[in-house]
Amino acid sequence: MKVLLEAKNVSKHFGGLKAVDNVDMVIYEGDIFGIIGPNGAGKTTFFNLCSGVFPVTGGEIYFNGENITNLRPDIIAKKGMARTFQNIKLFNYMSVLENIKIGFHIHSRTRMWDAILHTSVYKRDEKLAEEKGMEIIERVGLKDYKDILAGNLPYGMQRMVEIARALALDPKLLLLDEPAAGMNPNETMALMEFIKKLNHEGYTIAVIEHDMKFVMNTCNRIMVLNFGKKICEGDPEYVRSNKEVNEAYFGKGIVVQGGTM
Repeated sequence: MKVLLEAKNVSKHFGGLKAVDNVDMVIYEGDIFGIIGPNGAGKTTFFNLCSGVFPVTGGEIYFNGENITNLRPDIIAKKGMARTFQNIKLFNYMSVLENIKIGFHIHSRTRMWDAILHTSVYKRDEKLAEEKGMEIIERVGLKDYKDILAGNLPYGMQRMVEIARALALDPKLLLLDEPAAGMNPNETMALMEFIKKLNHEGYTIAVIEHDMKFVMNTCNRIMVLNFGKKICEGDPEYVRSNKEVNEAYFGKGIVVQGGTM
């Protein structure tokens, strides 16, 4: 299997706090890879290191065979890594289609004067973004909402718009940071099926999530962090039965019956 994203002894220190401490990780092409752990375990910080939001304190990160350690987020995005965030970052006063079109800006050739003068380059890019944006909207089931302001949509649907905007980057790897946060059970189930659908279409996906049922039923491989350290990695069954994982979530001496966590 081809390695798509690899972290080697990656650390991030904030003063004396070791938010991420010598973490090794490999995501293979075609994975739905889950990253779990208690609050404060370092999950989002690790995502931020992989996507260039934070510089690493130590270690190296490789994407598609290339060392991307400490590259800027926009450069990493151009190489094919897209992500969503814990807190939804949509433009609330722009339509669903307009939000998704913004995702194409990395592939655009339009410059400031092209936009001001509406040159042929600008018109071509706008036409392409409109066409590709509508393709994505139809794929994610948002066609009926394309002209509605993003801020007027229900929370779960806003999450879908954010994922759709990430897809506009045409990513090789999609990083989803707590995509099911704030969703009701029906919305969570729909999201789970959507992520599996994207994976079947060829997308490699890494997801941070607190909903254990979601992770165990969606991901083929899972890494567990606790206090910045990796304590476990494997398939859902192995992680579910791992003693260190149960202790991290529930404390020592507690046995989880039925593997439901």
